[in-house]
Amino acid sequence: MKREPIYKRYQPSFTPKCASNIPSYWFIFKSDKLLINPENSLKLPLTSSLGEFSIIPIRSHYLGTLDGHDCYAIEVAPETSAPDGMAFADLISLFDDLDEDIFLLSGRAIQIVNWDKNHEFCGKCGAPTEIMANELGKKCPECGLMAFPRLSPAVITAIIKDRKILMAQHGYRGDRYGLIAGFVEPGETLEEAVERETMEEVGIKVKNIKYFGSQPWPFPNSLMLAFTAEYESGDIKVDGREITGAKWFNADEIPRTPSKMSIASELIDWYIENYSSQIK
Repeated sequence: MKREPIYKRYQPSFTPKCASNIPSYWFIFKSDKLLINPENSLKLPLTSSLGEFSIIPIRSHYLGTLDGHDCYAIEVAPETSAPDGMAFADLISLFDDLDEDIFLLSGRAIQIVNWDKNHEFCGKCGAPTEIMANELGKKCPECGLMAFPRLSPAVITAIIKDRKILMAQHGYRGDRYGLIAGFVEPGETLEEAVERETMEEVGIKVKNIKYFGSQPWPFPNSLMLAFTAEYESGDIKVDGREITGAKWFNADEIPRTPSKMSIASELIDWYIENYSSQIK
């Protein structure tokens, strides 16, 4: 099922919009862990002042408004303790626990925090950088080099052969199965990335590559671009390192490992909807 656009609830901005007496949502990170308040329906700290929680930010960025509340991305020092009743948790572990828009905004927040941290100094001349006033960017006052948050596009593909879908075991995930995926390389189109990644990971050729949808993926700064494709030729041959196994599955035997919020799950749902009734 296609999700509602995040911009129905969220309005990005560079300048705080709400009155000072309206509490703000705070996306507070200690390293890559997000501060969770289980007593709040959105599981985020909601307050007009971080002083209420005795939290001192290392860096802070205004994100815009969510449901009429200002939002801020915050980084705190590693020694910072969670306020009573709250806890820091790995963002990826919260994938199925957070409201989808909150998860996506959390991904935006942590990428902005890490971008700010990693671009304190100019990558060309080494001078301290300065935040640009009216856009999300940094500029070197010495040589003029500008730096903006960057995304690393990646493709993920549902590959179909004789009404079966191809799924692979990725070495870092143990025995769990997932779809074929990988990062886009310089100089290639998205469709070429699908072809190359499929050949590299499982040794087969594909055809009829079609765009399916996309999803932000903040681990660490990706944009997942989903495709469907058909098997053309070749036998499955894995490298034994990145991919440890792969096989074709019928719709009634798929190992449902992806989170329901992921674009991988949407691809699998598409496959089941279109092919389960055709299984002989």
